[in-house]
Formats: sequence, structure tokens, C-alpha cells
Amino acid sequence: MSISFAHRVLLISTPGTSYSAYLGDDDIPIHTHWGARITVPDAEYLARSTAARLEAEWTSFRSAANGHEEYPLDGGLQFGRAALSLGDRGVAWSFVGAVHGDRQVELQFAAGEVRIGLHYRVYDDSDVIDRWVTLRNDSASTVDVHRLDSAAWVLPEQAAYRISTLTGRWAAESRLSRHTLGEGRFVLESRRGITSHHVNPWFAIDDRAATEEYGEVYSAALHWSGSWRMLAQYEIDEPVQALFGWGHEDFGPRALEPGEELETPVSSGLFSAGGFGTTSRAWHAYALKHVLPGAGDVRPVLFNSWEATGFDVDEAGQVELATRAADLGCELFVLDDGWFGGRVDDRTGLGDWWVNRERFPNGLQPLIAKVQALGMGFGLWVEPEMVNPDSELYRAHPDWVYHFEGRSPSLRRNQLVLNLARPDVAAWAFEQLDSLLSANDLQFVKWDMNRPFADTGWPAEPSRQGRIWFDHVTAVYEIIDTLRSKHPGVAVEACSGGGGRVDLGMMARTDQFWTSDNTDALDRRYIQHGFSQVYPARTMSCWVTDVPTFINKRTVPLRYRFHVAMAGVLGIGGDLTEWSAEELSSARDLIAEYKSVRHVIQHGAQYRLGEPGRGVSAVQYVTDDRQESVVIVYQEAQQFDSPARPVRFRGLDPQAVYGDLSGAALMSSGVHLSLTGDYASELLHLRARGSLGADAGGDHARDADGLEEAGGLAQEDPADQ
Repeated sequence: MSISFAHRVLLISTPGTSYSAYLGDDDIPIHTHWGARITVPDAEYLARSTAARLEAEWTSFRSAANGHEEYPLDGGLQFGRAALSLGDRGVAWSFVGAVHGDRQVELQFAAGEVRIGLHYRVYDDSDVIDRWVTLRNDSASTVDVHRLDSAAWVLPEQAAYRISTLTGRWAAESRLSRHTLGEGRFVLESRRGITSHHVNPWFAIDDRAATEEYGEVYSAALHWSGSWRMLAQYEIDEPVQALFGWGHEDFGPRALEPGEELETPVSSGLFSAGGFGTTSRAWHAYALKHVLPGAGDVRPVLFNSWEATGFDVDEAGQVELATRAADLGCELFVLDDGWFGGRVDDRTGLGDWWVNRERFPNGLQPLIAKVQALGMGFGLWVEPEMVNPDSELYRAHPDWVYHFEGRSPSLRRNQLVLNLARPDVAAWAFEQLDSLLSANDLQFVKWDMNRPFADTGWPAEPSRQGRIWFDHVTAVYEIIDTLRSKHPGVAVEACSGGGGRVDLGMMARTDQFWTSDNTDALDRRYIQHGFSQVYPARTMSCWVTDVPTFINKRTVPLRYRFHVAMAGVLGIGGDLTEWSAEELSSARDLIAEYKSVRHVIQHGAQYRLGEPGRGVSAVQYVTDDRQESVVIVYQEAQQFDSPARPVRFRGLDPQAVYGDLSGAALMSSGVHLSLTGDYASELLHLRARGSLGADAGGDHARDADGLEEAGGLAQEDPADQ
């Protein structure tokens, strides 16, 4: 895998793809190729032919470069939206030079009194290409940055374009939607200061013919946890160009001081010729190998106290829950909201990060010791970016929140957002969390953020107001990074009222995501289906909670709830003091079953076998060596008395024997499963034992691991767990 830049032609090669561009005579970088592997002579030919074609097509009403630019600037003959805009300053390219190695390159340009660096990075084991931009102010005066995208992704010209996105809202995050891209502009953005529940910073574009297993797919994601924008622009006879970067429309400007350099978050792009399934598995592998810290760790089964106790917490009640959770086989106990300050409801206490001595007279350490004696780690919920007006912190520092002079700030969930763009506020937040972690033996922190930005004023520093949208997020990153460095044994779960901060930027400094506040098992199937388009199961926290859920009052069987939650990192969130003996026994068996297969689920390649709600569907996981596979099969509703269609597996070794059948048979013919009734589910654990060459014509005996034969498949016997 390499990057070359010679004769003003850029060629990037990954294991399976190539990407190329060239510098025109006017120094404008022009995109030429993103797709199958090509050679240096190919890239040079594409540069010559593209330059000739664009010049021939230029008329009084068109720009030769428009839509083909590798990174469009605001100025000159730029009629589309720009990736870089400095307000009333026109920007023109002037190539300075390139700095590159085998796997990374920076193309450097001067544009008036600013320096622009276009950065590219590749990996030996991935077709993902990382891109980002640096902007340095070399002038003696402030430069206002109105737009600074991480990348402009240019797609090949084709007859039709379809875009896939992950959209939704609170409690309905990451819903997969697909629709045709027509001429004009298509915009996705978050204006909330967080990644947002409403749209996720990822997209995939195909020619309307791609399926789960076939077709060319171009996709990109943004490593950013604040406001952002993706704008796809398309004019007839031109390719689609997708601008991707931090900051929503009209966010600023962001002042760039003399001598200051601003580096954008990374935008990563991926081309795949194997459909949406291959695309998602490539994203998963990239995330696990190059983004997620501790990706090889096996995440523990946790119990969280929130739905059992709400704000009504004390040591005795938490010990009782911990005792029951440990008996089920949980490995991590998380004390949620209500342990600090005067926090008795959602109107009080946020910002006062000291232990409530009325509820925990001797602090948290006695509870932690009891939890650890039960064989579990201990975790804690925090929300460090927020403050209640009814708190000691707000009474002492009302100026620390985002607000406009003379106007009462708007409340959401009875709380306000602290201005972490202020260095003194960010330092305070770090000190509070550092003291908390230093004083208590914690293994886990759930970092929550339960409202979006509003009233984004900074009266004390009006000239710095445009920095809020960038500097708040980088402050959060720095706090988490520094805490993890100082307290390396503490894992972090990213949460923002559920899935409001699911992105590669937050993944790079945490261990898992709280996927949604909606724990209804059927709804979670759709949420998890969308989540899996780009994010791996190893990062997806899933709880089994009580029914009916508070979201939609639906009641579904405990087994189905477990099987849905077992598709990622399993957690329990119900009130165990109300569970029956039968439910506790079933839960104990199912948790043991999950532990026996979680190494496959959390680290295996994931295959989506059908879509939720459409008859029988499944999620499959396969180890790298294809010796093990886990398949979780779901039937949400049985219709008439028709038997379900067979489930055809994927990713197996066709020559290996799993149970009584070869991998080839399981993938081509599949198996029929006896699922009856609504919300039926089954978990299958397949192990390869021998190959067709060794076993052809032989008698396939019972697996030595104690697996029962179930419809020709090896299925776990709960009694063996």
C-alpha cells in the first residue's frame, strides 16, 4: 500500500483500490479516479485525458474544474459550494510542494496569506483512505474561517446515484434510509453541538443497483463528535461531489489568529465492489484495527442500575441489585444517576460532583468494595458538560454556561450546557473527574450528554464566540484522552441521551457506545441494523430491560430480548428484585451462553442475513479463521401457517464441516429452523471440525464439545453452559 506524487500526479493505492488526482496548470487539484487498482501510467493517462476533456467542455456558463475539484475553494470560477471559505477573501491555489512517505502525503498550497495542507493516509490492511486539512494563518491579522471541510469526495460519473444514510431521532437512532440523489444539493447536518440522534456522519452512494452482496459502493464517515455537515452537489454532466466536515451551515466564523494552525477532523472514505455487506465489514475492520482503543479486549457483561432505581439510590439498594446481578453472571456493576451533590431528580445537582453523604454516608468506597467482593468491577455515570441552575456550581459560576447577555438561557431536561470552549471551564471539568477517579477504584465511566447546544453566546469573549463549535469538542476529546492516560484501567462508554454521539471521533477515545435510550427489543433490531452499516458490534452496548418498556409499552419474551441484546455488548438494565425465579434462571443460562460465544460476536466479521421485520432474518458473526460462527435468528411475527424460508449463511469455509453439513451446503441451500409464534429467536453456534477432504463419506459423530444436533446444525445445549 503506497502513496506516490510525481509529475504533479497523485496516486494512492490500498490493498484493493486506487485513488488519483492531478494538479492542473492553474494548480487546482483535479480528481480523476476512485475505484479498482490502477497503475502509475494509468493515473498519468487519466490526468492528461481529464485535463483535455474538461478544457474542451468549458463554456461561458461552466467552469472547467467545477464538480471535479479535489478540494473546491471559494473564489474564482467556483459556482458550487466550497470546502474552504474565508468570507470576503477570495482564495486561489498556489502549489508549494509535497511532503510524503509510503503511506501518507501532504500537498501544500499557499492561498494569499494562509497555507493549506491536503493530507492523505492509507493502511496495509484496509481500503479506507483517511483525509484531513490543515489551515495556517501566516498573516499579521485575524482570518475568519467560514467553512473548512475535511474532504471533498468526488464520485465517478454514472447514470444514477442513490444515497444511503442513517437518520432518526431520540429513541429511534440510526435508521437506514435510501433514496435517489437528484440534481441540486443534498445536505445532512447536525446543528446541535453533538453528532446528533437525527443524522449520523456517514453516507454511502451507489448506482441504485447495489445489494447487500453485490455492487459498487462509495462511502465516507467523519471522525467528529460535534456539529457537522455533509453536502452532496450534483449538476447534469458532472459527477457527484460530497463535501464533508465539522460545523453546520453558518456556524461561525471561526477566527484564526495570526500564526495559528487549525487541523480538521479526519474524513475517511471507502470504495467497495462487494455491496453493502462487504462495505460494512471493511468499516468494522478499519474501526477495530485503527480507531478503537483496546479493540482486542472482550467487553464484560454489565448491569446498570438506572431502570431499577432511577434517582432513588442508596448503598443498601445498590448492594441488593449487585448481589443479584453477580448471581446471574454479570461482570461489571454501574451506578447510574443520583449518587452526587443534591441530585434527587433531574432538576438539581448537575455540576456538583461530590458524593451525596446522605445517601452514601461513608462515600462510594464501601459500595465499591462490596461489588468487587462479588467478583464484579464498578462503574459510575457522569454528565460533566452539564449543570442544573439549582446547583452549587451554577450559583457560583452562572457565567460558565452558554448564554447571551440579557437573555435567560433555554433549559432542556432542566439543565444548561457548560462552555467547555473556555479553558478555565475545561480545566475545572478535568479536575472534577480526575479527583473522582483518583479517590475511587473505578473500572468504568459512562459519559453522558443529555441535551444539545442552545444560546451559544460567550458574552465575556464575543470575539471568540465562533470557536464554540470546534473548541468545545476538542476540549471533550482532550479531557477524555488525558483521563485515560492517567487512569489506564478505566473504560469509557460514550452516551448522549442514547446514540447522540456515535461517531469515529468519539470511538477513538472510548470503549463502547450506548446505542439508544430505547431498549425495546423490536425497535432495537432496526436501530442495530442501521448501526451495523458502519460501526462494529464490539462497540454496541445493548441492554435487556423490563417489559413493557417506557418507550412504546410493548411486551416481548425474555429470550427474544436477550437474543437482541446479545448481538453486541450485552448488558442488563432491569429491576432484578422484581424478576421471577424462572426469569432469573433463564437469564443466568442466557448470560452463560453469551459468554461462551461473545469472542465471536465482538470480534468476528458480521453478516446481515435479511432485514428486521421481513419474515425470518438473522445476524451472523464469523471468526477470521472461519472455524467458528454464531448466528442469531429472529422472527418478529408469524404469518398464517407458512414455514419460514431457509436461512442461508455467509462467510463460512465451503470445504469445512459444521455439524452434519459442509460450509458450501449451509451457504447455498441453508437450513430450515422451527421458529413458531411472534418474537421467536434462536442462537446457533457453529464449529468447524474437519473438512470435506477428510470426512467425505464418513460418519459425522457428535461433536466432542458437547453440542446437540438441531436440524442438522450444532446448537448450544444450555445444560452444557
